[in-house]
Amino acid sequence: MKKIQIFYFLIFTGLLLSCSEPAENTIPDSEINAWFDAEYEELLQMSPIQLTVQGRKDRYGEVDDMSEEAEDKKLAWMEASVQELKDKFPYESLSEQAKISYDLWTYQYEMEKSNREFRRMEYVFNQMTGPHTLLPNVIINFHKVDDASDAEALISRYAEGGRAITQLLERAKLQTAEGVRPPKFAYEYVIDQSKALINGAPFTETGQNSALWNDALGKIEALVESDKITAERAEALKAEAKENLINKFQPAYQELITWLESELPNLEEKPTGVSRHENGNALYAQRLKTNTTTALSADEIHNIGLSEVKRIQEEMLTIKENVGFEGDLNEFFEFVNSDPQFFFPNTDEGRQAYLDESTAFLDEIKKKLPDYFGILPKADLVVRRVEAFREQDGAPQHYNQGTPDGSRPGTYYVHLSDMNAMPKSTMEGVAYHEGNPGHHMQISIAQELETLPKFRTQLGFNAYVEGWALYSEILAKEMGQYQNPYYDFGRLVNEIWRAIRLVVDTGIHSKGWTEEMAVDYFSENSSIAPGAIKAEVRRYMVFPGQATGYKIGMLKILELRAMAEKELGDNFDLKGFHDTVLGNGALPLDILEKVVNQWVEKEKAEVAE
Repeated sequence: MKKIQIFYFLIFTGLLLSCSEPAENTIPDSEINAWFDAEYEELLQMSPIQLTVQGRKDRYGEVDDMSEEAEDKKLAWMEASVQELKDKFPYESLSEQAKISYDLWTYQYEMEKSNREFRRMEYVFNQMTGPHTLLPNVIINFHKVDDASDAEALISRYAEGGRAITQLLERAKLQTAEGVRPPKFAYEYVIDQSKALINGAPFTETGQNSALWNDALGKIEALVESDKITAERAEALKAEAKENLINKFQPAYQELITWLESELPNLEEKPTGVSRHENGNALYAQRLKTNTTTALSADEIHNIGLSEVKRIQEEMLTIKENVGFEGDLNEFFEFVNSDPQFFFPNTDEGRQAYLDESTAFLDEIKKKLPDYFGILPKADLVVRRVEAFREQDGAPQHYNQGTPDGSRPGTYYVHLSDMNAMPKSTMEGVAYHEGNPGHHMQISIAQELETLPKFRTQLGFNAYVEGWALYSEILAKEMGQYQNPYYDFGRLVNEIWRAIRLVVDTGIHSKGWTEEMAVDYFSENSSIAPGAIKAEVRRYMVFPGQATGYKIGMLKILELRAMAEKELGDNFDLKGFHDTVLGNGALPLDILEKVVNQWVEKEKAEVAE
């Protein structure tokens, strides 16, 4: 998964392009971009969390209003903003770049309106994107403390976080009243994660310091060490932090845990997908549209997945034969999945070795980037283990974006609680996916673009973002990586993983597959570790449609590259293609196709001159 999964990011689809005849541009980009920036600033001010993620300190002691009323207010504001856009800026008077911005701004509202219809159907609390871990993650990893006022804001956020969790619990109760409940395992995970957050000092008398308390102590002590505050002021701040954690934060989480535990007997042990809910098929169709930015149906996506699984397995057979393995593909899967040579020890030393080797791969490929890209990211990249309170055995690695100004680096996070679920063979490809030239490069470049309106630098269309990251795994081979044939096999394991997702996600949510059926298909068609398969299938069950964006997006990028190579022949410039794809920020796939076509036509015209 790409970047931090904050549900305030704008993910939109279904962009409809105007069929108007082009006219002479009469409105300069600077004028409409200034309007977009002013509007985006208003929108951004509605989310203190998103402000913090972007490295800003506006509303620093606050947490977003998580109520349905706040969502309605935001939607009404967006509707008015879109109407103002239409009134002020005639579409035919805009440049091609401004038209793209116009379409994106309009359809962020359309998608928000579409989401409104299903807001009581998307599970409020789950093990993947739940706000119960999101809020502490932001507080620990994104809330910087540079002076006493920042520390006061941090302490305020403990109380604010408690308020937000209480609001979200009320929404979960409304969802439950309408008969929408997640699988039982989802609440079991959430209970464990929530208990871990309020275990240890200052919440309990025994055990080590909790993650939040450790974070508070470290940030306050750092102020003392840098002579920003006195020791006496530090003790006062610690006392205030302790009071808010115990009296504001802990009660909200304890109430959440108590309610979740009371719900466990009502949850299904072996559920199917969202189609089991009333209006579930409509929800899934909307999720597929959102996550693929296409009109592909569940059946079409399912069949693409089946075809891709077959194709990739043929490539796997070639590597199996090249390394001299005697036996069929399933036996090779078992070998790669179980032989000790393909795993680091399940020890702290083994965990550090995974981090070190991943870092080494990223350092190596970074040197080659200028040969394949004209636009390069300025932001740094670090590799880290996921914090203990949100770590899960076999859960997928993910990326958290840095700040636009580079003050916080991008972070590639790895779940390392069970090293037997983290094979060496797939490690290299995942590093390129999450780091360079994948998520870190794409998201950092987008944030650093200076000629686009600000809102476009922060968009995150799933099919584009994840499609680019999966394309990056293949591109890395073209760049000379994967010297170990087993690691190249691991690249194919990663790719077939994404192809299987098309089959399994649609199977679960549109064809009535159970968790067991999904796990069986995964196991029969890949060498992915059992722990990882279980975590993956459970991810799909609570996060319908998201996993389909990867392969659909990658296939579109490959299709566009093949088209450009065919049209331009010897004049095809790979750097130019990559800069075109990355230089406009994240886009829905139909808009991306339009942009690449325009680039191809421009290249042809320059050759003809």
